[in-house]
Amino acid sequence: MTVPPDDNQVANLVQVKPTSTWKSYVWDTLDKSPEERRFLFKLDTILLTFASLGYFIKYLDQVNLNNAFVSGMKEDLGLYGLELNYAQTAWTVGYVIGEIPSNILLTRVRPSIWIPACEVTWSVLTILLAKCNTTTQLYVLRFFIGLAESAFYPGMQYIIGSWYRKDELAKRSCIFHAAGGIGSMFSGYLMAAAYNLNGVSSFKGWQWLFIIDTVISLPIAVAGFFFLPDVPEITRAFYLTKDDIVLAQKRMQLEGRANRAPYTKAKFKKIFTGWHIYLLTALYIFFNNGGGVSTQPAFQIWLKQKGYPVSAINTYPTITSAIGVVMTLVYAWTSDTIFKGERWQPIVFSGLVNIIVNASLTAWFIPDGWKWACFFLAGFSGGISGLTFAWAHEICSDDNEERSLVIGTMNSMAYVVQAWLPLLVWQQPEAPSYPKGYPTMIAVAVGLISTAMVIRVLHNREKARKLEPVSP
Repeated sequence: MTVPPDDNQVANLVQVKPTSTWKSYVWDTLDKSPEERRFLFKLDTILLTFASLGYFIKYLDQVNLNNAFVSGMKEDLGLYGLELNYAQTAWTVGYVIGEIPSNILLTRVRPSIWIPACEVTWSVLTILLAKCNTTTQLYVLRFFIGLAESAFYPGMQYIIGSWYRKDELAKRSCIFHAAGGIGSMFSGYLMAAAYNLNGVSSFKGWQWLFIIDTVISLPIAVAGFFFLPDVPEITRAFYLTKDDIVLAQKRMQLEGRANRAPYTKAKFKKIFTGWHIYLLTALYIFFNNGGGVSTQPAFQIWLKQKGYPVSAINTYPTITSAIGVVMTLVYAWTSDTIFKGERWQPIVFSGLVNIIVNASLTAWFIPDGWKWACFFLAGFSGGISGLTFAWAHEICSDDNEERSLVIGTMNSMAYVVQAWLPLLVWQQPEAPSYPKGYPTMIAVAVGLISTAMVIRVLHNREKARKLEPVSP
């Protein structure tokens, strides 16, 4: 039987501060010891693959309503008023209610049980959307789908942050996030294909979309019970050896990332009297609510008004998602390599692009060629989610419970704003010119840039204080 190495032996396999050569610009594991490379290969293969597939199906089951809406659901259910906005809000309310309790629960139960159970739940509820006959049924189902989906994204960001070091974290967080863009793209292609099933077995094309989504989602959800590795201090993953687990725990010790600990009054006081939870939450609120051009069906409705066929309406907007996927990876690699782990530069850049796009669409009566460009460039704004969470992991490294709570709060409060903001500025009868939506996005982008710069200053002060010599 293999005897696990002691801490001193493991320390020889893990560098306190990983060195960087030209090889790390390609992939960070190429600069590490053979033992650490083998461990990271297994972890990437299982954890990153499962996280990406899970987020793919989450986004597939989240955005399918927009594709169904422009592909016959609107007319069949008579959704001519604000019903789409209300259905989106119902999903958001469920999502908001579930996020913070779910992330707190993840510090007390095994993620390998909780997260897959939630995935199975939303997968099953998705197929029921195909049988909706009334708006009430639609609102109720979307609420519970949102409630079940609330566990996944912040929960997986917490788990990813429990396994990877600073020079590895942004790439993994962003690859994980990019799967959502791929899911959004695939939903468009799937709707275009499902439309051809219109009338088969008495189901409309948009109903087939929900059925097929569940067929894709359910096996991936069930697989999570077997493959999700929990966090290093409690993992029982069958594909990790005892040596791997010791190595994983030592890596997090060197990174200064705290293990799980009890919640206490002192801990809560520390969390809620510091700036981390407030400014990081504000940053994510601005990010999550600043991409309305791509999250609302503005492009699809404009194409429909221009007379394009259903296949084009569902496939052309996927170019925006593809651009978002590419930029997510660009942001990740530049942040981890060129900017040496700094996160603020890509965040500021995406905000500047968002200002240009939304200022142009605010004018609306612009050449069609530039309007096409603006709808595509909107993809630049969606790639920084992984960076914001990577930044949060690093800022909150000293306290596991703070890290979990901050991540859950970031996502939850962003969706609190999303629950009411679209009702005010993205009203469906005003589509696609949205006279209130695009100007609001300019203000949100300014807030994103400003908050990122404030966080940069405060975080640098904290790091400087940690380096100060301790008085005897």
